[in-house]
Parts: sequence; structure tokens; C-alpha cells
Amino acid sequence: MLKWKIQSLVMAAGIGALLTVAPAKAEDASATAAYKDIQATLGSVPDMFRTLPDVAVAGAWAEIKGVQLNPKTALDGKTKELMSLAVAAQIPCQYCIYFHTQAAKLNGATDEEIKEAVAMAAIVRHWSTMLNGSQIDLATFKQQADEVFAAVKAKSQ
Repeated sequence: MLKWKIQSLVMAAGIGALLTVAPAKAEDASATAAYKDIQATLGSVPDMFRTLPDVAVAGAWAEIKGVQLNPKTALDGKTKELMSLAVAAQIPCQYCIYFHTQAAKLNGATDEEIKEAVAMAAIVRHWSTMLNGSQIDLATFKQQADEVFAAVKAKSQ
């Protein structure tokens, strides 16, 4: 019983110490460094980054820079932006639609490719609605899809 009380007191003291520790200033430094890098990379710091708490800025920027702006990923910039536009159209997010349309064009997307990306988003949404609303059996759907893929593959050989 005494051992349990001592452990409880030690644990309570440890938790209390954690709660009284002042927030580290590393987050502020990370935000400052991230803002400097955003400025250097984009030419300005858009307000969207300032909507984040300082502790989240560096991580959010690292995610964007590491995937969206990274030319060494599996997908090229145009593909990433067309995908982003398709998702933005489905959310829907007027900010994202504007941004990713312009970014797709900057990455070489044509007006026809932009229209097609949005049309594909609409087709996927349509069939998702039909399949989910009709409660199509997933296992049967997968089996039928695999049969279609096998037939198409056989024809192409």
C-alpha cells in the first residue's frame, strides 16, 4: 500500500511538473524560420500561413514543401496540381479551386487538361454516389472490377 502511494505521489509530481513547464521558444523560432523560408520560396508569406498557431507553421510548411513543391517526388507538379484541383472541386473549396487551377497552369496544364481533371472528379463522385447509395456489395464489385481489368489486359496483349 505504501509503495502504491509513493508511486502515485511520484507520478502526480511528474505530471504537475510537466504542466508547469513554460512553453519552449523553439516553436516560435521554427515559425520564424518557416516564415523566412516561405518568403524566400514564394516571394511573400500568404495570410493562410498566418492563420496557423506558431507551433503548426513549420510542420505545415514542411508538408507543402516536401510534397507539393518537391520536384523529386513520384508525381510531377502538373499531375499533383490537377489532382489537387479535382479534390478541391469535390470538397468544394473556392480558395483551393482558384489556387490549384493557377498552379496547374503554372506547371504546364492546358485548359483541356483542367476541364478533364474536373470532369473526372465529377464522374468519380457520380459513381461513388450510385454505388454507395445502392449499397452494392463491395466483394462482388471488386470481383467484377478484377474481371474487367483481366479482360482489358488480355485484349491488349
